[in-house]
Order: sequence, then structure tokens, then C-alpha cells
Amino acid sequence: MNILFIHNNFPAQYRHVAAALANNPNSKVGFITQNKSNGDLPGVIKLVFQPARKAHDTTHLYVKQFENAVLEAQAVVRILEQLKAKGFVPDVVCAHTGWGCGMFVKDIFPNTPLIMYCEWFTRFRGGDLDFDPAFPASLDDILRFRTSNAAMLVDLEACDGGITPTHWQHSRFPKAFQPIIQVIHDGVDTEYFRPQALATRQLPGLDLSGVREIVTYVSRGMDAYRGFPQLIEALSRLLVRRPHCHVVIVADDRVAYGPKPPKGQSWKSWMQASVDLDWSRVHFTGSLPYKDYLKVLQVSSVHVYLTRPFVLSWSLLEALSTGCLVVASDTAPVREVIKNGVNGLLVDFFDTQAIANRIEEALDNVAQGFVLRQNARETVMAHYALAKLLPQQLQLLQAYV
Repeated sequence: MNILFIHNNFPAQYRHVAAALANNPNSKVGFITQNKSNGDLPGVIKLVFQPARKAHDTTHLYVKQFENAVLEAQAVVRILEQLKAKGFVPDVVCAHTGWGCGMFVKDIFPNTPLIMYCEWFTRFRGGDLDFDPAFPASLDDILRFRTSNAAMLVDLEACDGGITPTHWQHSRFPKAFQPIIQVIHDGVDTEYFRPQALATRQLPGLDLSGVREIVTYVSRGMDAYRGFPQLIEALSRLLVRRPHCHVVIVADDRVAYGPKPPKGQSWKSWMQASVDLDWSRVHFTGSLPYKDYLKVLQVSSVHVYLTRPFVLSWSLLEALSTGCLVVASDTAPVREVIKNGVNGLLVDFFDTQAIANRIEEALDNVAQGFVLRQNARETVMAHYALAKLLPQQLQLLQAYV
């Protein structure tokens, strides 16, 4: 089978399925991406594209994102034409929707099935954009949000099918397109993300060997979407009451999603300047290699996951798979996975006192925590394990060939 993946990043959500297909000697696997770094996958031919330019400064703000998508689509077309000239015709193409990279696939390979990875459809109401009253949207913002879906709508009209990882994300797409979008999660490697009772508490440059209580937090960045300000406010209360508690924050000092703090600062510097707490017990590691990230999860006493109603992070499911005792925000994407008091503890995203109390409750109730940890891993094993979901993903692709 000839298969082509298209995604701005590499290998992103296609890591496991691309690797599995590349293992088949009868398959030819290509991957078109903008990501020059981030290594390679054995057997996967990586083809890097670069848009000729960015949208002009004079382009209307509402359609600037669409212009960038078209420019990206044109750059991908140039690679598709080269492949076609060399005789490579894919049996199926998988592309991430919304950025533009898969927009013109059907114009080059009209008879090839196109399956879109449908991650997030922007809606102003009922999700991430109208969730936090601290960041009210203007009418100008609301109109821009609506038009930001233009490229995705072009993709959805052209594609033969779609896939999305959660029912919450599926519900955000227009009802007209929901029937062609299947819910299949990317999958968690439960053999890798598993509990380890004797895991060492030593990380590069950080020795927590003598620490009894370790609260962990993982995110791509430190931003308002993933509740970083609320976490720090909660820690200002918790660390006063728990003198032996330390916190490990695995995240880059950047805004991955959502608004920036005032005065051009990062959320980290903003919170450090405005919140009084014992910062010597808060350890910022930045991004970590997988082996060290796993170690953080394995030594976690309580893992905190906070999010607006938005895309569900891989890190939550990886923490649950590792048997972490999770305190998480009581928001729609989280409620799809965590049942309060069954496989984790839910708390109001905005109530920093309640977050601190929930963490302390988790630290104090060892017997309850043992049950929650077991149920957390069982949840992932039953519904999100890569071993179960990868065959479904491969079967979906095979159905289109």
C-alpha cells in the first residue's frame, strides 16, 4: 500500500500508525511536513515543504489565517506534483485539517481517498473562547474566530472521511460533517507509560530523593488555557500547609495556547512576580526526554491537570496510564475520561482554594488514592490503549483502499 501523511509537525498524531505501516515491506510511506527537525521514522520518507511567504500585513485580519492556509496548500501541491511525476500515486492520504496542508490533495489525486485528522473546530460559545471571564472577547474577536474555520470547511467538503480523538472534540464539528468523522483516539503506549513503584527520584539537575510529597504538572507551555495561573495560585496556599511538599513543572516557558500576560512577560515571570510562595520548592524542568518525563509521572504523589474546554492533552492519559493520582479540572473534555471519585478527582478550574484542598485531600488519603490510581490505569487500558486502537486505525485506512 502506498500511503501519504501530511502534517505541519512530525510525526505528531501519526507517529504510531506511520511507523506500523512502514514496518510492512509491501508499503511505501511518505510524510509531508514543515518540521525539518524532530528526527525521522525508520522506513518513512520525510518530505519537507515551506510556504513561499506569509500572509501580507495588509490582508484583512479575519482572512489572514486563510491566506496562510492557501500558501501552505500551494507548497504542498508542489511536492504532490513531484511525487505524481515520479509515478507515486498514494492509495490513501491522511492529512491534518485546518492549517491548509491537505486542502488541494483532491485536485492532484482526485481518485485517492482523503482522510482528515479533525482536531478542533473553532466555536466561540460553549468551549474555550468564552470560558474565562478574565479574557472577554470583543465582537472583532468573535467574527475572526468564525472565519478561522474557512480552511477546515474546504477540507471537510473535499475529504472522504475523518478521525478525531475524543467525543468532546467530535461534538464541536458541524452536525453536517459529524457522520463522516469517526472517534478513534491516537492511543497511549500502556507498556511504556506504566507504574514503577521503585522509580528513582533523581532527574537531570534535580535530586528529590528525600522528598515525601511530589506534586506534578505537565504541559507544552505555561499558559492560561492549561490553568498555569490557577496552579500557581493554588500552590501559594498548598505549600504553606505542606512544608515537605515539592512541585515539578514539566513545561516550556512559553504560551502554547491562548492569551499572553500583560506587559510582554511570560506567565511564569508574571506569576513569580505576583504570587508569594516558596519558589525553592517549585522546580521548572522545561521539556524533558520521554524517559525523564516518564520518571516524573512515576514518582508523582499527585498529578494536576487543568484545561479550558479544549483539545484533551496526551499528558492526561499518559499520567492516568502511569497510575497517577490525578486532580483535574471539572471541564467537558476531562469529564469524558475522569469520573470524580472513581479514577481521579475533579475540581472547579477557577477555584484555586478548592484546587489546593483537592491536592491536599489526595495527599492525605492513601487508601482512596490507591483505588483511584488502579482505576486510572484500568480506564486507559480499557479505552485508550494503543494496542487496541492502532489496529482500528489501520483497519480504517484499509477500508478505503
